[in-house]
Amino acid sequence: MTEPARVPENSPVLFVGAGPGDPELITLKGARALAEAQVVIWAGSLIHPDVLGHCDASAEIHDSAGLDLGAIVSLMAEGYRAGRRVVRLHTGDPAIYGAIGEQMDELDGLGIPYAVIPGVSSFAASAAALRVELTAPEISQTVILTRRAGRTPVPEGQDLVSLASHRATICLFLSVGQIEEVVRDLAEHYPLKTPVAVVANASWPEERIVRGELRDIAEKVQAADISRTAMIVVGDVLHPVETRSKLYDASFAHGYRKADA
Repeated sequence: MTEPARVPENSPVLFVGAGPGDPELITLKGARALAEAQVVIWAGSLIHPDVLGHCDASAEIHDSAGLDLGAIVSLMAEGYRAGRRVVRLHTGDPAIYGAIGEQMDELDGLGIPYAVIPGVSSFAASAAALRVELTAPEISQTVILTRRAGRTPVPEGQDLVSLASHRATICLFLSVGQIEEVVRDLAEHYPLKTPVAVVANASWPEERIVRGELRDIAEKVQAADISRTAMIVVGDVLHPVETRSKLYDASFAHGYRKADA
């Protein structure tokens, strides 16, 4: 039996979350990984180019927008085997719709080690832009991160109509191009007066916010000509909230503070 080729003991390939767009919203660890990288494969159709400002001028940069899985993995494998530091740069947080699973599977098959550096997701950047707490006490203590079925189906029981039955805060990725269908699905369980916000290009200089209600948000989004790279946030937390956490209330005691008498 032929033994597999020996893989050198180099630095692992790093999957790095670039954050939502603002180059300052990458983590310190992610920025350091980019600064030390000799090969960077980045999702150029999704990541703001200013994030590459963290890279050394000598780094070899590859845009994965026009590459298939085989080509991406080949670049990572070639860089690793040459003893170079390789970063695969993904938008937001790689664990959420990052399509890193198939890349990891390929690297596993090649015996190439890798690690993941998380990033700030666009749902968090959207909440920041909206200046809203997604988990408002007595209103919603659950946040559902999901997408509407498109070319990629969703598992049984995880369709948008089923998830809407919880009446929780919903953050919809990759769905603004189907805004009319989104409204139709949500209206099965949410009142038409439910507030909705659409944040396009969260944290980018061209960030835009469209606010409305379930009954009119599709028309407003279409009028704003937003069809991609946007987060849809749905739920009563978008209304002015009267109930607040008791964590900092003077009458609330916990392990680090006694309540006022």
